[in-house]
Amino acid sequence: MAEILPFKAWRYNQSLTDSIDALTAPLFDVVSDKQREALYRNSLNSIHLSVPRGDTPAQDAARLLEKWKAEGILKQDALPGIYVYYQYYKLAGSTKEYCRKGFVCNIKAYDWKEGILLRHENTIPSSVNDRIQLLEETLLNSSPTHGLYTDAAFVLEPYMDESIKTPIYETEDYQGVRDVLSVIHDLKVIKLFLTTLEEKQILLADGHHRYEGSLEYRNKMMALNPNHTGFEAYNYHLMYLSNSENDDLRIFPTHRVLDSINLTDEEFLDKLSHYFSITPKEDPFKLNEVIVGKKWAFGLYLSGNSYKLRLKPEVHEHIDWNFPKEVKDLDLTVMHYFIFEKVLGIYRQSQRNYSGLHFVRNFTECISSVSTGKARMAIITNEISMDEVKRVCYSGAIMPQKSTYFYPKVICGFLFSSIKEDEFISASAACL
Repeated sequence: MAEILPFKAWRYNQSLTDSIDALTAPLFDVVSDKQREALYRNSLNSIHLSVPRGDTPAQDAARLLEKWKAEGILKQDALPGIYVYYQYYKLAGSTKEYCRKGFVCNIKAYDWKEGILLRHENTIPSSVNDRIQLLEETLLNSSPTHGLYTDAAFVLEPYMDESIKTPIYETEDYQGVRDVLSVIHDLKVIKLFLTTLEEKQILLADGHHRYEGSLEYRNKMMALNPNHTGFEAYNYHLMYLSNSENDDLRIFPTHRVLDSINLTDEEFLDKLSHYFSITPKEDPFKLNEVIVGKKWAFGLYLSGNSYKLRLKPEVHEHIDWNFPKEVKDLDLTVMHYFIFEKVLGIYRQSQRNYSGLHFVRNFTECISSVSTGKARMAIITNEISMDEVKRVCYSGAIMPQKSTYFYPKVICGFLFSSIKEDEFISASAACL
């Protein structure tokens, strides 16, 4: 099913790699304004290619890329390879070290309807357009998206484990994660990667806008090329692939914070009681603990008061959104249907861009926002499971917005993938 290819990465000149940690950058949608400004101050940081700014950002990035190539700041690897990428991390309150294993390669940009690459969330058109323009101008994939394949036999892991023993880079990123990159050049091993993925569907975990940008660019170029073969460079997209069966894959929850509501606390709780059992709690900092492992349960911090909410099971069947069962069963669907639409009167079409609704990953930040009066209410939710992600993806449906936060995040700057025809063909032809 999924066609992947090795590639000849563009990487920072060896003379610069002693400071590779100063050249990498977080994904553009997870970095704070303060972090972003610090990154821009480094004239060689990869953020100037991945998230350029200014009046003509895409054109500026293209000019900078050509300058960096001409000056030898970036050099293309001589041989095509599969780039192994491991991320070692610990979680708060635990001494255990986890390791998410994966690899970076080119993958064909499949249309959603082909059923080979599956998504779990919608995109915002303006953000996709920005990505298309950047790709058109630079012809460069500046950061990999994140896809998941399922392989219970762990066929590829022994080869990745062997490769990672001789890393190209090893650094600690903004998350406190130890990122390690290596490369596989062995043709027989590369072909094993290609044949293993041929049988797989891919679930897109992170990077929906960047992937859709590649897909739209591919469709545009196909329409302009009467001799389209499917093997041109514009058909491919840079992706980090990891095995969904790996226990070290983490999905964190994203909570909801509302600046204000058009109800008194008493009115809100009364309306809520038609759908939920409401239990007052003393300590707001325990709200994430009292709901762990409980279906359709939420923590509510309202005007300084804490509550545990649990949906009354008999009302679940009242959800009349045109979703399959796999989506209706999600905690976040329950939240958005009963709390936002039924209680607050914020209808589904308005929820994604509703003014004053914030999607916050940090639990403590949620509590602090309400305690300090910056927000009126925080709704705390459980993390979604990998099995739930799979069920929704395979159903062909879409999850509520901001349902997943896959951790750790892939960083930008280790490598770049060109879709310039003369920089791409030699890489792909070598292994076909």
